[in-house]
Amino acid sequence: MSARRIDPLALLALPGVVFLGVVFLLPLGLLLWSSVRGAEGFTLAGYWRVLGDDYYRGVILASLQLGLVTTFGALLLGYPAAFALARARGTAQVVLFALVFLPLTVSIIVKSFGWGIVLRRDGILNWAMLNLGLIERPVRMIFTEGALYAGMINVFLPFMVLPIFSVVRMMDPRLPDAAATLGASPWFRFTRVTLPLSLPGVVAGVSLVFSLAVAAYVTPSLLMGDRYMTMSMVMAKAFLNLRDWQLGAAMAAVLLAVAAAVVVGASVLQRRLGGGR
Repeated sequence: MSARRIDPLALLALPGVVFLGVVFLLPLGLLLWSSVRGAEGFTLAGYWRVLGDDYYRGVILASLQLGLVTTFGALLLGYPAAFALARARGTAQVVLFALVFLPLTVSIIVKSFGWGIVLRRDGILNWAMLNLGLIERPVRMIFTEGALYAGMINVFLPFMVLPIFSVVRMMDPRLPDAAATLGASPWFRFTRVTLPLSLPGVVAGVSLVFSLAVAAYVTPSLLMGDRYMTMSMVMAKAFLNLRDWQLGAAMAAVLLAVAAAVVVGASVLQRRLGGGR
């Protein structure tokens, strides 16, 4: 039996695979090994600390809550924005696309500091409300969960808009009109025509935003400080301050498991929405 020939085009992926193996898979393997390596050898003590301690369980739940709220807010704002972007024409589409894309070119640190300037007691928002007579004295907005959610949604909103836009722009805009001519109500047209056709983009956007938001570090640190701990912040303190490699690696493994579950779940759902293709 002749040996199976390798497609020469497949060799083009070899440099990328080797690069990912060196800079991603190898460090990831060392990280996972650190999570089960103790002074006396193999141990699961790090995972018992992360999953068995009330404090660390609270951190995990706070991170999941942050991811869910950010994802829901981004979906609520990004879904209609994606349709507006897909249906706009000419200059209007260029302007809208620039408003969505340009924030991606700005560092998350810059955007988070910007929110801090806007929301502080002498910031522009308090100044505007004072001059409009809406408040009598400056309101404390920075270092609150409301400020954190607003900043997170602002940072990750483009990651929700673009996947939905890429699907919506491929939809035939005449389909809802066709349903209307058959007597379908606006709600029926949305739930039975528009929403099902746009679900692949929604699933992609939700999985992307949640995976990024649940692992956020910069924005929670700048807008809430140490009073609101996330899994990424615990990891940073464990590695940089406490020098507790096992704790940091165990928390990183839990975060990796959450992100992997979201990605795998989204992939399965995408296949089902695509008819198993």
